[in-house]
Amino acid sequence: MEIFETQLTDELLPKLLAMSADWEAEQSTYGYYQNDRSDIEGNRIFLATENGTVVGYLFGRETRAERSRSIMPDGTLYFEIEELYVPPVYRSRGIGRALFAFAETKIKQDGIEFILLSTATKNYKAILHFYIDEMGMDFWSARLYKQL
Repeated sequence: MEIFETQLTDELLPKLLAMSADWEAEQSTYGYYQNDRSDIEGNRIFLATENGTVVGYLFGRETRAERSRSIMPDGTLYFEIEELYVPPVYRSRGIGRALFAFAETKIKQDGIEFILLSTATKNYKAILHFYIDEMGMDFWSARLYKQL
């Protein structure tokens, strides 16, 4: 497996869009819909490949904190993970962990001290275990709902 950072190209775009369509079809995340080019453009893109096949991706962007004073001063530069996706056939092989660790190392080299992400997954126990227990993130907030 190879993990690397890359730019969005006309060759890569259809692969990412197809994976995004697969994610939407899984219906594992509330409100997730297939990306289009504009959802990906402007992000830093990290790929996991195996024998030339994309087996996972992570993308996100650098932004400045606003109204986040409970965890960092306003104006702090942080990296917001927009998506981290590994198709079901490749899961449980450490690909997501490797993507996250690689991206973390790269952005830390750029002087960024925080990573943030939001999730609307339907399997919150597994996702919280992954990000908190395995990737060392801290819990900041949650938005819950109950249909009446």
